[in-house]
Amino acid sequence: MKKTIRDYDLNNKKVIIRVDFNVPMKDGVILDDTRIRESLPTIKYALMNNAKVILMSHLGRIKTEKDKENLSLKNVCKRLSQLLNKEVIFVPFTRGLELEKSIENMEQGDIILMENTRFEDLNGNLESGNDSNLGKYWANLGDIFINDAFGTCHRSHASNVGIASNIPSGIGFLVEKEIKNLSVVLDNPNKPFTVIMGGAKISDKVPIIDALAKKADNILIGGAMAFTFLLATGLNVGSSLVDENSISIALDLLKKYENKIILPIDAVVSDSINGKGIEKFVSDIKSNDIGLDIGSKTVEIFGEYLIESKTILWNGPVGYVENSEFQGGTRGLCEILKNLDACKIVGGGDSASAIINLGYKDYMTHISTGGGASLEFIEGKQLPGIVVINDL
Repeated sequence: MKKTIRDYDLNNKKVIIRVDFNVPMKDGVILDDTRIRESLPTIKYALMNNAKVILMSHLGRIKTEKDKENLSLKNVCKRLSQLLNKEVIFVPFTRGLELEKSIENMEQGDIILMENTRFEDLNGNLESGNDSNLGKYWANLGDIFINDAFGTCHRSHASNVGIASNIPSGIGFLVEKEIKNLSVVLDNPNKPFTVIMGGAKISDKVPIIDALAKKADNILIGGAMAFTFLLATGLNVGSSLVDENSISIALDLLKKYENKIILPIDAVVSDSINGKGIEKFVSDIKSNDIGLDIGSKTVEIFGEYLIESKTILWNGPVGYVENSEFQGGTRGLCEILKNLDACKIVGGGDSASAIINLGYKDYMTHISTGGGASLEFIEGKQLPGIVVINDL
């Protein structure tokens, strides 16, 4: 068991909280503030317990000086202030005298948001490479470190592992919630246990498919990866996106788990990702067809497995949801899940965004905030950002 924020006396302490404010933005406008909202319980708890709160987060990837203009946390700070109904002081630096003075002048109940931690990556990947000096520097800014950024727990960065290696540490409420809910799948899922697996590349998902197939009763394959599996069976998939390097892997998985892996029998195809969709049986796909969603008959078949299930894990949308023409499969499965009395867990990333944007968030047991982190956790891997935290 890891220590949590509850295990520390926060009164008058400088508490560094690593949050995940890596939100989608366009032209400085936040498109989805879910990750900011998910951080609020931990931040509010620290404030209620008279802490001086120092927040750290990354946003996007910084490769050039120009990236810094578009990936500042300044607008995130404004949104956080609105959600907390409280002033959040934005410090546009990741180190230096101004940051140090701002922290030194804090009073109980004050809250500071530092600039994007990945600005440090322009100096030689100091953040992403977990530079020991940077980790120590940041640790010296506070008394206690709380990791509440589940989405980066599978990475060893200066802003999580680096700080936690130097001062007393614990996990926040979000990370605690993620561990609790994802452990249901990892440890002892109620049966029948069904996995919906979407997304594009099989190569990225082989370890997780392999790990889950040992526990799951059914693995329902959708998304672009379905067409690599269908091609492996000898079917013509036209111009559909295929992971060429993974055809033999797909065939091996089909042989190994032939009684568990269920493939689509029909698909919504078009001649373009921006075109109109037409339903076809997968056996009728022509050379210029691009498969962009599972068809209605596949939704029905998948539904028969889901209705019988007690635990359901969904990772990856089953269609190209960026275009409403190809949201039918994902929406159809959501409609089935909506009414089921089962444990319904959604892995982070694109599947989480799709389900939230389509309006089905409240019907799920848990929607993870971590894409890669949730997959690695379920796979049984040790996550560096959690391992480093002090044990109880």
